Amino acid sequence: MTNVTHAGGCDGKRMSRRWTPVNADRAGCATVLTGRPSEEGPTGWALQQSLSAPIGVPRRLAELALAALVALAAAIGSAQAAEWQPSRPVRMIIPSGAGGITDILGRVLAQRLTESLGQQVVVDNRPGASGIVGSAIVARAAPDGQTLLMVFPSHPVNPSVFPDMPFDTVSAFAPVTMVSAVSPVLIVASPFPARSVAELIGIGKARPGYLNHGSVGNTSMGHLGAELFRRMAGIDITFVIYKGAPQILTGLLGGEIHFYLIGSAGTVVPQVRAGRVRALGVGARERLPVLPDVPSISETLPGYEARGWNGILAPAGTNKAIVARLHAEIVKVVRSPEFTKLLTSEGATPVANTPSEFDVNIREDVKKWARVIKEAGFGRQ
Repeated sequence: MTNVTHAGGCDGKRMSRRWTPVNADRAGCATVLTGRPSEEGPTGWALQQSLSAPIGVPRRLAELALAALVALAAAIGSAQAAEWQPSRPVRMIIPSGAGGITDILGRVLAQRLTESLGQQVVVDNRPGASGIVGSAIVARAAPDGQTLLMVFPSHPVNPSVFPDMPFDTVSAFAPVTMVSAVSPVLIVASPFPARSVAELIGIGKARPGYLNHGSVGNTSMGHLGAELFRRMAGIDITFVIYKGAPQILTGLLGGEIHFYLIGSAGTVVPQVRAGRVRALGVGARERLPVLPDVPSISETLPGYEARGWNGILAPAGTNKAIVARLHAEIVKVVRSPEFTKLLTSEGATPVANTPSEFDVNIREDVKKWARVIKEAGFGRQ
């Protein structure tokens, strides 16, 4: 039993002080008690109570209160996103060597973010194991916005190739945004008879096993894109491995191979403009600004898409307000004319999608390349 005072019951009258059970209610009134025991025992409890209005009335009031709380929470979230500031220099891990496109884009982002975040953003190149070495550092980092990862096209491919990954590609990170997308370009030497994707497929069907494709390795975007092309077109391809793209281009011009799905448009545009090679199609779903007259391969093979991308990830568990602030600042950079011009010169296109959209992209690419790699037979050993 507890000594309870009801101040103003449901009928508006003061109820007398008396002993009554804790869960007592009267005529639709609810009593909530809070208190602390004193040395005097039960009679010394300090009590507070809250009386609701008669049953039926509070529901509407509760709905209005809930709506107000939701709006307040959204406003607080927006304010937190705008107010979050890193407490010390931010470390941006780039899991590749200096000088490549990922490094170039990452350094531009770091410089611009230094200006907008009020703390220096330091680039830390950590190459190794197709990006796994650097990515593992971020996967283990504290989720406080102080450590970021600039990933490149191998990120969604690695789970299907390397056994015993030290982190889960999907769950170990909080996506911030996809910075840019890079489309492979399907090219042939100018003397080669095929002048379209359809004609190339026709040659492959008419002469099974005849077509040779250049590759720098079976997990490169060009190789995976060619495997996907082979499967969707229903043709046989022989892959010829070279040390790098320059050697492949030499082999293509010398007639050692028949076609090549080169990983970046920026590398081959000068060759196309000079008339030494002919571009038959691009791997992206849409045509590229640098090659506006070259159709997408999907215009011949509906559903085909092969693209690489760069994006920013934070450690899993990073507060949504921090992710929102990072996203807002990075998107400003990516959508700027200067950054867009840099991307275009490299044959890339700006993306700047939302964290949830980027999360979907990662999951879909992990599944897609897993299927391609499994069917090609060079996955995990």
